[in-house]
Amino acid sequence: MDQRKMHGVWANRWTFILAATGSAVGLGNIWKFPYIAGENGGGAFVLVYLICIAIVGIPVMMAEVLIGRRGRMSPINAMRYVTKEAGLHGSWTAIGWMGVLAGLMIMSFYSVVAGWALNYIFTTGSGTFSGVNGEQAGELFGGLLGDKGGQVLWHSAFVLLTLGVVAAGVTKGLGMVARVLMPFLFVVLIILLAYGFIKGDFAAAFQFLFDFKFDKLSWSGVRIALGHAFFTLSLGMGAIMAYGAYMPRHASLGRTIITVGVLDTVVALVAGLAIFPIVFATDGLVPSEGPGLMFVSLPVAFGNMPGGQVFGTLFFLLVSVAAWSSAVSLIEPGVAWLAETKRFNRVASTVLLTSVAWLGGIACIYNGAIFDALDFLTSQIMLPLGGLFIAIFVGWLMRRAIVCSEMDAEGHPLFDIWLFVVRYVSPALIAFIMIASLYDKLVN
Repeated sequence: MDQRKMHGVWANRWTFILAATGSAVGLGNIWKFPYIAGENGGGAFVLVYLICIAIVGIPVMMAEVLIGRRGRMSPINAMRYVTKEAGLHGSWTAIGWMGVLAGLMIMSFYSVVAGWALNYIFTTGSGTFSGVNGEQAGELFGGLLGDKGGQVLWHSAFVLLTLGVVAAGVTKGLGMVARVLMPFLFVVLIILLAYGFIKGDFAAAFQFLFDFKFDKLSWSGVRIALGHAFFTLSLGMGAIMAYGAYMPRHASLGRTIITVGVLDTVVALVAGLAIFPIVFATDGLVPSEGPGLMFVSLPVAFGNMPGGQVFGTLFFLLVSVAAWSSAVSLIEPGVAWLAETKRFNRVASTVLLTSVAWLGGIACIYNGAIFDALDFLTSQIMLPLGGLFIAIFVGWLMRRAIVCSEMDAEGHPLFDIWLFVVRYVSPALIAFIMIASLYDKLVN
């Protein structure tokens, strides 16, 4: 019981909403979702994606938060608590362990990419990209990738930023992400949206994202929508379970998680409407995703547009803040567990785990195969497994009365629908995502 009281709680429901949204909003919202939406049917893809969010993302997120709030501890000890409460074998605690480990592994390579974004704040702000073409921007990005020492420096800076927030605790640290960084992220996104509307080709971007092109929506596109709906909400890595442990008891779990899902989706769509008008307004540039969009195409676009130096700098500040808010949630589950062991205080726990992630990032910088292996192992195996087992545990193994109590859904008709989805629909679709992704990897 001492462990269940040691971390504190969020100041209110909206603090949790903003913190959870900060965990969910990351590089995927900015450099992946807008492109995959445009390439796979635009509005048709967005519609399918929203359905997938409703039947996979939000139901599993509710289940994960439910476990966290019931256990009131780190994912490892929360799973131990609810497993014991259900009278089950302790092996189910492995869900918590896998989440903590996955978070550390993701942080190892995620912080390297976030370090590139930090570097580009200053590179863009100094006017380096003014008037550059695609080849020159590609060479500049290649130069950054070839500068191992420089990458280590920026990776280290990002890890220190994350350490500072997590070490400060739930109220002063994680709460700051919610109260300060997330509103800042929303403001910058709106500023960039206005810039794209005024200076870019907004009509072309809107058509790319929202024109209903059902002929371009294949079964592969549906699977992509399903996969992104699961991964975008940070499910299966312990982060949302840890945040759920700090959720106020009186807050409505269902309405709160729906709000997080809506905010995450809105950020992804607005990011697309902010980015692609700039890309379409620049001759010779075509939409893309990943590092090519972020570190080559956009610097060219900003470098050749009025006010591009200022707004380009703002863009990379936005990317860095989004990455920072996500990284904090990757470290928190393990830190909470170490603090609960009473062998380490929060500061020592944070230093230890961020040091492990920092060393993992160094390995990724000097060996691209390690980067790719960590990415594949976490995104294709560990996270889907975590989400699958969470759905099964809550849907089938927790006592219905406890689940109903945590959901505050006694007699509510939507409760039975949610429980049906968590029991049958979500596990089947998560298994499908995992098997299809592994098959594609083997074939290609």
